[in-house]
Amino acid sequence: MTSPAGKPPAQPAGRRREVLRLLRSSPAPMSILAIADALRVHPNTVRFHLGTLLTDGHVEQVEQGRKGPGRPPLMFAAVRQMDRGGTRHYRVLAEILAAALAAERNPRPKAVAAGRAWGRQAERGSPPTPVASAGEAIDRLIEMLDDLGFAPERRTAKGEQQVGLRHCPFLELAETRGAVVCPIHLGLMQGALEAWAAPVSVDRLDAFAEPDLCLAHVSAVGAAG
Repeated sequence: MTSPAGKPPAQPAGRRREVLRLLRSSPAPMSILAIADALRVHPNTVRFHLGTLLTDGHVEQVEQGRKGPGRPPLMFAAVRQMDRGGTRHYRVLAEILAAALAAERNPRPKAVAAGRAWGRQAERGSPPTPVASAGEAIDRLIEMLDDLGFAPERRTAKGEQQVGLRHCPFLELAETRGAVVCPIHLGLMQGALEAWAAPVSVDRLDAFAEPDLCLAHVSAVGAAG
């Protein structure tokens, strides 16, 4: 469950964390008065913190099963899910996967294939739209790479179309696992261009061609060496 803004629920703090901890440990939903009694605080304090916990998606209001005269008390229970407000360590996962692939005798073919497979699905949620020209294909490739954080720039050298990459979103991994990460980037670009039925492809990626630049070489399909 996420908050109304679509963001992961915020981490509860202080007294609010105590309310949430109590609800998580309770085998049944609890009323505001029961929570207040257990924590020895005023019911208004509980109401305040429950309001925030409800908004953040940590707690839900449940139907009261008891029937009888009078208005039944509001009952609350913790949402049973892993805490989505915690710290993420995707770099550790990336390092594990890169290390496993690097253990291959020749990791390059698998790395390129993995990148190409992802690149073919770059437009997730909608069918890929073909491009009509090499210029349009390169523009679209630059837009995709920009969205991914590569800080791309269009270049021309001796009549050859190139795409310069000024930022690597996986820089630390590329420095230590370049034999895996850089071929993945090459495959990613190739896969996207294939999905768009582009008349060009990226036949080579020079990693760190300059201290602050990686260089992708673009050629007509069928002309790649």
